[in-house]
Amino acid sequence: MTNKGSGMSEDIDRLAKELQAAVIEDAGEIYSKKALRAMMEPENMGEMEAADADALTKGICGDRMRIYLKIENDRIERAAFLSDGCGTSIACGSMATRLATGKTVREAMGISPAEILDGLDGLPDSHIHCSILASITLQKAIAQYLLKKEGMGEDARI
Repeated sequence: MTNKGSGMSEDIDRLAKELQAAVIEDAGEIYSKKALRAMMEPENMGEMEAADADALTKGICGDRMRIYLKIENDRIERAAFLSDGCGTSIACGSMATRLATGKTVREAMGISPAEILDGLDGLPDSHIHCSILASITLQKAIAQYLLKKEGMGEDARI
């Protein structure tokens, strides 16, 4: 006895793979390979337990991003992010945290939207605001760390 559902499941899987390939092909005409990779396989995505600092920002498009930092001896040992936004916001969060990891706090303060865009080999003009969201969120997390360090309180928030 054969399982009729098995054939249907295989057809659905094949169609899903074909659709995904078509979407990726179309996106490849708009986004660089680096940007697509950061969208589909983001680095550092996830919540961080016991972060030394974190910040949440809502962008002009409504996307929200949170960046977490683990800092030792004024060096960012680990950075992570969460975003409820589009693939471009995710790519920018991934790139911002990637650029920040290993840098001193002072060096990370200089990570700009332009540097995030360069790391992704650019973005369409309609999505540049995502790099601004990631940069601002990173700067807010750094500011929170510095306020805590200066004794402004454990609950310092920007």
